[in-house]
Amino acid sequence: MSERLVCGVDEVGRGPLAGPVVAAAVILDPTRPIAGLADSKKLTEGRRERLSGEIRARALAWSLGRAEVMEIDAMNILQASLLAMQRAVAGLAVRPDKVFVDGKFCPDIPSPVGAGKDAFSCTENTGNRYIR
Repeated sequence: MSERLVCGVDEVGRGPLAGPVVAAAVILDPTRPIAGLADSKKLTEGRRERLSGEIRARALAWSLGRAEVMEIDAMNILQASLLAMQRAVAGLAVRPDKVFVDGKFCPDIPSPVGAGKDAFSCTENTGNRYIR
């Protein structure tokens, strides 16, 4: 495939006081776009559910990673979120060429990674560095 494989990563569970933090990593198939994808906060619950199934069925690869409560307590919620993202990317069946993180910080992963609106200006692994 001549297209670059771009992975999107996001987490859930940073707000609650109890429970794990979970991250998802997805590589969408550029030849099979999915209509209606948007920020999940802008979608209805029903639309999110329908898109979730469509994403899993049509993505080139997807994976979930999580950090448990004991890990959160040991390292803090930010580091646990980055760990969950790292695990999600590591669980992909396909290695991405680039990883885009929906957030300000990058997990330590072997692919080029960037975060936030300027993510693709990042050309090498940044560890946990803040990206403006």
